[in-house]
Amino acid sequence: MSANVAPERVVLLAGGVGGARLAHGLQEHLGSNLAVVVNTADDVERHGLAVSPDHDTVMYTLAGIANRAWGWGIEGETFAAAAQLEKLGEESWFRLGDRDLATHIVRTARLRAGDRPTDVARDLQRALGVQSPILPMTDAMVRTEVRTDDGWLAFQDYFVRLHQEPDVREIRFVGIEDAALTPEVGAALEESDAIVIAPSNPFVSVQPILAVAGIEAALQTARARGAPVVAVSGIIGGKALKGPADRMLASLGHDSSALGVARLYTGIADVFVLDAVDAALEPAIAALGLRVVVTDTIMADDAGRVRLAADVLAAAGAGPRPA
Repeated sequence: MSANVAPERVVLLAGGVGGARLAHGLQEHLGSNLAVVVNTADDVERHGLAVSPDHDTVMYTLAGIANRAWGWGIEGETFAAAAQLEKLGEESWFRLGDRDLATHIVRTARLRAGDRPTDVARDLQRALGVQSPILPMTDAMVRTEVRTDDGWLAFQDYFVRLHQEPDVREIRFVGIEDAALTPEVGAALEESDAIVIAPSNPFVSVQPILAVAGIEAALQTARARGAPVVAVSGIIGGKALKGPADRMLASLGHDSSALGVARLYTGIADVFVLDAVDAALEPAIAALGLRVVVTDTIMADDAGRVRLAADVLAAAGAGPRPA
């Protein structure tokens, strides 16, 4: 891509609230020319229903119906069904809202009928009026598990039931060996002018996407033809704004800092977007071979999302990768 030309077609690799917020900002600039490849290794079955937390967080955010206070679920949600399930003896640590249940009921019925997960996801998005396609990273079933001092746990048991309290010693993606990128993901990466890695947890949101057969290879092919990869730090001042990424960095033997995140993306990203709080880390990150952009990365409101998205697009269009 030529210097100082903002990308027209962008792929965002995302999971969680940070990914959803940046997706919202990018959609404001790009509309349907943004494609979000979303982590599905956090998916879980609850009460016999297929639940896709990362996909649905992004979908509700892009549809304009997300609960902003919680960072998940739907605005104005009620929990009458969850309360009744609890009365009937069902576990209540993973609560599904009444309106959210409709999404999971439709998804589950379609999957049981044999429909592709990608087709189901796209139809749900269209029904809610989402402009930008949100693509599951794969149509195969992949599940994240984390090893704590007490053994292996399913991700949602660690994340929701145990409130992310145990230290994570190891992470694995069950089923990843059978997973491959979909035609839709492959086409989005092939047609992209730039690829953005959201300020999502690098271990449990981004790594599962990159671990899917074909995705990192397609990303590297895009880089080779001049489409830059821009990674946005989700660690600010040594802390994650939301979620356990900072604690995972420490317990897995990495620096709990933006520099620690940048090291994880060396060889994958070309540009690293750093919060102004961490400006002193710029020389160390640049020494890794990354072009560094320092800006305000906190997306406190809609204006902040749009502003950061503009900075990311400018970084992607600012010229060729460093040698």
